[in-house]
Amino acid sequence: MNTKNMQPAATAPTTSTVESPVRIHYKTMEIQGVDVFYREAGSLDAPAILLLHGFAASSYMFRDLIPQLAGKYHVIAPDLPGFGQTTVMPGVTFNYTFDNLTSVIDAFTVAKGLDRYAMYVFDYGAPVGWRLAVKNPQKVTAIVTQNGNAYEEGLSEGWAEMRKAWSEPTAANREALRRFNTPEMIKWQYTEGVDDTSLIPPETYQLAYAAIERIGVEIQMDLLLDYGQNVKQYSQLHEFFRRYHPPTLAIWGKNDPFFLPPGADAFKRDNPKAEVRFLDTGHFAIETHGKEIGAAMLEFLNRSIKP
Repeated sequence: MNTKNMQPAATAPTTSTVESPVRIHYKTMEIQGVDVFYREAGSLDAPAILLLHGFAASSYMFRDLIPQLAGKYHVIAPDLPGFGQTTVMPGVTFNYTFDNLTSVIDAFTVAKGLDRYAMYVFDYGAPVGWRLAVKNPQKVTAIVTQNGNAYEEGLSEGWAEMRKAWSEPTAANREALRRFNTPEMIKWQYTEGVDDTSLIPPETYQLAYAAIERIGVEIQMDLLLDYGQNVKQYSQLHEFFRRYHPPTLAIWGKNDPFFLPPGADAFKRDNPKAEVRFLDTGHFAIETHGKEIGAAMLEFLNRSIKP
């Protein structure tokens, strides 16, 4: 058969269905003598979401959540002072209190031009976020709290040693808190209440402990002692909820050994816009149920944040 003049059969044009991967940027910014490390992704023109991590963690905990959110939102996740890659600059004296952590993060949001933002708060990130909300209520568009406590009934018996140190800040009571910073205890915080602990990547708690060793355990002891000030400020937050009714999603690992389910349900007492969801997991719910949390956040934020 003579094929010299034959043309190839016409084919229909094809379109790629593969989405462009989200590009996460890793940056630092000097704020009040602190070199704040942060992760950032998404369009600068999109509504902003501020992700605030907790104890024995860093913005690394949001490594999978950021790509889930960044297709529609401008996502920023800083490491708090004393955690992760954030460092106090040489020659700078920094007192590790939650007021001072908040001062740095508040100034950071201003420097980043975040006039309005939603917040995801977890563990230690919650008292930082609560202070931001009380100080700047007009800036907060929505709140997602994942085991970020705001009510006394959310505090379990696991806080007994901390409560003793708050009321009697002796050297002995402070020293009793050191065990919360051991590698065994940090791993336990990740795995307690989790049915299948093989879902927890070991580098999560290993990196957290490495940061504590690098930055200093005494810093963490200071913050544990100062945590009692957060409880004293709960009433200010409750007033914020009653006055402003921010859209709020409390999504909770119900087996958390530190923050109990009643603490999640309590958000509904002061805020009629509060929604509560429980997950069958522990404190670090994002490590076992990250996809579910991301999906719930997107659904919640899409209907809560007005352009």
